[in-house]
Amino acid sequence: MNIKKVCVITGSRAEYGLLKLTISEISKSDELDLQLIVTGSHLSESFGNTFKEIEQDGFRINKKLRILTDDESSLGILKSISDSTTQFAEAYQELMPDLVLVLGDRYEIFSASYTAYILRIPIAHIHGGEKTEGAYDEAFRHSITKMSRMHFVSTEEYRKRVIQLGESPEFVFNYGAPGVEALKKIELYTKENLENKINLRLKDKNVLITYHPETLNQDLSPKEQINQLLHAIQDFRDINFIFTKANADSGGITINNQIEKFVNSYPNAYLYSSLGQMNYLSLLPYVDGVIGNSSSGIIEVPSFNIPTINIGRRQEGRISAESVINVSTDSEKIKKAIEEIYEKGFYKDYKNVTNPYDGGETSKKIINEIKKSNCDFGKAKSFYDLHEQ
Repeated sequence: MNIKKVCVITGSRAEYGLLKLTISEISKSDELDLQLIVTGSHLSESFGNTFKEIEQDGFRINKKLRILTDDESSLGILKSISDSTTQFAEAYQELMPDLVLVLGDRYEIFSASYTAYILRIPIAHIHGGEKTEGAYDEAFRHSITKMSRMHFVSTEEYRKRVIQLGESPEFVFNYGAPGVEALKKIELYTKENLENKINLRLKDKNVLITYHPETLNQDLSPKEQINQLLHAIQDFRDINFIFTKANADSGGITINNQIEKFVNSYPNAYLYSSLGQMNYLSLLPYVDGVIGNSSSGIIEVPSFNIPTINIGRRQEGRISAESVINVSTDSEKIKKAIEEIYEKGFYKDYKNVTNPYDGGETSKKIINEIKKSNCDFGKAKSFYDLHEQ
């Protein structure tokens, strides 16, 4: 039997949580050989050294590529991309994968993809076709689509968009979001176990906050962006505000520094470098809502029938459930939205929300397509014009 070597790339805690079931399916397969490259914020102490979580889950990490610098400016990000190119090339040359599997749109995933593309290693891409018009991830995502051979999208609208970009419908599959599938398969912690694990006693009112830099915001700096949010919540003294740190985008360190200052002076605010997938998901049933601009607020949180206050343009363009409240990066509007989720009767409207990202057995469907595929793919792919339909 010809065993295909599938190299999975992960560069952040959130992305690994989404990939975990798919990684597990690869590792259990007799027809596939799992290779794992870990990079980005996984290897940063300030972001929680989350590569340890991967190892604790029992997965062997083939390569650890350290690419982050202490410089969070645009030039610093470019240096990280430059450093990662050589490291990915050397890793691929050693591992010789038959297929590279990536998820999403971050710059380290873009780097992993174009390096594989130049080395003529086929790429399978999860979560293509989506729009996030407030971040430069938007361009990275569509670029990765053009370099990829196989596409696993999360909704039918996104499938159509990938085809619109010139990709053959034969290789574009709508199997839903891996993160939503994970919610159905993970046995979450009890409230008591969760409180012990995160060393926090939950109150009657609790809110989870994750805010990332809005990298294409020309009006507000990252410091000004997060200060709008912090100003909005400072008067809610009866709510526990539970923060997780921003990601490693340009401006992320600045945002985290501002949050740390706030938490040090606000008695009901708490900050975690990384909760980890289990703690994060286990916390959702016990919070009254999620605030910020993380994709999880759009994709996974609606399955818990709690509201998301989505701030600014970072996720603009993504399909959203009814439970998502979109507000601008303005302290008064954020404050008003928080008041809204605590109004009597608010929750009854969202107890049976349909999550548009629910695709069932997503990871198994992805693995089955990879097993069936000819990873060689032969000749260069052609641009698929819509008039060919």
